Amino acid sequence: MLTPRSINVFKIYEAVAKHLEQYPQERDRFPNFSSANKPFIVQGAEAPLEGSIHSAQYFHGRDGLGGITERHPDLNVNLPDQLTDHPYLRPSNRSAIDLTLELITSYPRKLTYVALGPLTNLAYLLRANVSAVRDGIGRVVCMGGALDVPGNTSPVAEFNFFADPHAVEEVLLPPEATLGLPLERFLLLPLDITTPHELPFPLYKDKVDNTFESTEAPSKAEDKPPLHHFTSSFLERAREVMLEFGKDAMELHDIVAIWCAIENPPVHSQGEGEIPRLRQGWNAVKRKFQVERTGELTRGMLVVDRREDLQSAYSPGANRAQVQAELERMHVEHARFESSAVPAQVDVEEAPHARDIEGVACIVETPGPEEIVRLLLTRVWGVRGVA
Repeated sequence: MLTPRSINVFKIYEAVAKHLEQYPQERDRFPNFSSANKPFIVQGAEAPLEGSIHSAQYFHGRDGLGGITERHPDLNVNLPDQLTDHPYLRPSNRSAIDLTLELITSYPRKLTYVALGPLTNLAYLLRANVSAVRDGIGRVVCMGGALDVPGNTSPVAEFNFFADPHAVEEVLLPPEATLGLPLERFLLLPLDITTPHELPFPLYKDKVDNTFESTEAPSKAEDKPPLHHFTSSFLERAREVMLEFGKDAMELHDIVAIWCAIENPPVHSQGEGEIPRLRQGWNAVKRKFQVERTGELTRGMLVVDRREDLQSAYSPGANRAQVQAELERMHVEHARFESSAVPAQVDVEEAPHARDIEGVACIVETPGPEEIVRLLLTRVWGVRGVA
């Protein structure tokens, strides 16, 4: 059965199909948009491992695309409840777990699993066949968590980890190392690195759609190419929400994770316990943390023991990103993760049944916010000559 979120995939493909009908000369920008190379679309988990469902409707709307279902009915697609065929997609009634296990087994160490939401499906995947996943997964790239910056769902938690912290525990911090993912094949992109990457809406208006405004002046299909109309339609509401937070730009959290996955495919010779090997311009460091699962105020928080992690021990309440930016602005020589305060040396008491946490590789450097904006403008909208 199709869900609102899965229907959005069909809307995206419909928009691209209409665009290429009008502009066939732009097909080179979409090399994998082909009836000969259909992606599967399957149903994943309906709820977190434990507890109630949390959503981000305040930002994405009830339909997941800023309410375009009601505001732009011309972008809706008419699909039967049981869809078995599509020109560009392969809908399947199989479970996401079964299909993913089959693909991992069929393409050992070749596939990248990109997690752009809660880690629920990945946790169920490990429960279904932990040895097959550990042996066969090529790489996992995950957008989630907040280490040294505030959260975006609560003061301390990012949405994906807030929505299912129990899944984070099972995937990254299981009681036995053989139950979770091999961390040398896992890359985490927390808010610390994704938030600075953003697409300014005035730039989008200047380069892509000069009629773009907000829901008060909704996009009109007859004024622009189909793909531009589609993106402007769902960005209208996003702009209004971001302006409420004092920023006229779209933060590119998930897009940075996809970019990372494309640029850094699996490496077969990766040694156990190593930081995943990355291409030039990308860098990661290992961070050790626990995840708060049941806290009344701290659900989904990544808790770093700064008594031991002196490298990341900042002044109480300090925003690490702001400290680093200020040091760079003043051209002060400093290590990339230099502390702004030296913590008091204390005896760290070993907790009962404490486990040795290997550390999770977290992306701390990309080729830069300007580069992802240039790629988006060029690849998605065909804007040429962007510096």
